Amino acid sequence: MSEKKLRITLVRSTIGYEKSQLATARSLGLRRLNFTVTHKDSPVVRGMINKISHLLRVEEVEE
Repeated sequence: MSEKKLRITLVRSTIGYEKSQLATARSLGLRRLNFTVTHKDSPVVRGMINKISHLLRVEEVEE
């Protein structure tokens, strides 16, 4: 059985947004612009994505 993963890319800068949004991006592992990370699809990760969705591009990946 394949596991769903999410490929998350930071496409907009966190400059000028609340510090909590910067902290959320950091906790996802996003360090700089156009940085991409892969996470397991879970409610926790989905919640973080929802909080800063205006800064991200998210793709579902089958592995």
